[in-house]
Amino acid sequence: MKKIDKYISKQFLQTILFALLIFILIFIIIDVFEKLDDFLDNDVPKFIIIKYYLVFLPDIIRLIFPVSVLLAGLFTVGKMANQNELTAIKASGVSVYRFMIPFVLITFFISLFSVYFGGYIVPAANKERVYIEQNFMKKGLVYAGSNIIFQDSKNKIVTISYFDVRNNQANRICIQQFDSSNVTKMDYRIDARKMLYDTTSSSWIIVKGIKRIFDNDREYNIKFDTLKSVVLHFTPQEVIKKQEKPEEMTLPELKNYAEDQLRTGNNPTRVEIEYYSRYAYAFSSLVIILFGLPLSFDKRRGGLAVQFGINLLITFAYLVFMKISQSFGKNGVFNPILTAWLANMIFFFAALINLYRVRK
Repeated sequence: MKKIDKYISKQFLQTILFALLIFILIFIIIDVFEKLDDFLDNDVPKFIIIKYYLVFLPDIIRLIFPVSVLLAGLFTVGKMANQNELTAIKASGVSVYRFMIPFVLITFFISLFSVYFGGYIVPAANKERVYIEQNFMKKGLVYAGSNIIFQDSKNKIVTISYFDVRNNQANRICIQQFDSSNVTKMDYRIDARKMLYDTTSSSWIIVKGIKRIFDNDREYNIKFDTLKSVVLHFTPQEVIKKQEKPEEMTLPELKNYAEDQLRTGNNPTRVEIEYYSRYAYAFSSLVIILFGLPLSFDKRRGGLAVQFGINLLITFAYLVFMKISQSFGKNGVFNPILTAWLANMIFFFAALINLYRVRK
């Protein structure tokens, strides 16, 4: 069986690469036509357009991997069936389960790689893609360094008009502290020209401002040149991180962001779903190949095209089901882990039924 395993593995991997190439070309052609007006209206240089699609490539690969794996498995088995190789293998006493081992092992290792690929490489590429959209395509997206508003703790809100990354300086800042027992009551408000980060003491120094203290019906105004007594829980590096979108964050950054959301009193469910979905989607290729491959062993009227259509329909049904379950999870119906893995669990259970029912 070693020679057969090598032969199957080679055919399967070659077909995966071919399927990826075809789907990438189709995806890029459609996207180019969709964004052509943006490129022309903003006079985007050609090398920037090329760079845009180079950094867009990892996200495209992540999205089309499950379909490419299914297509590769189906065509590999279909080709062997048409050339009577599959019949000869079955006649030699090799079971369907044994025959599937190379497909399953290759897809398993692809899924492991997809965890790293989708968790680290894709977010880094997405950052560069968003930068190009902001600076060259004028998408009107919010810049990470301006108009920053976030909750530093359960009862403290920080607003920064502009953040200077090079000098670790926040300009035109506003800090609002609310009563912990009554969030509608403000304890004090600080408005200042700027705020500097002191690396030696790991604290912020507020410069040139006024502190308004609210005590029942009275208000006290205190002007200051420098103020160090305010406790703030963020660093300059976290200011920009707070404005990043989840698709631009790596797995550790997503996890830290979820913990930060929980600490500040916000609901971290959406971030947690995104975090666990990175793992779940990486293993979707394995689930799909386990579900779809047994269906391709039985010859159907209409041949390979009908089998491919059925499997493709199942794949898109799987992806739609995953999106629907995520919608329920974001509304608090499901636990974040269950939300991310629900589609995988259901289709994996269905795959086991298919494997049991397939002819040996």
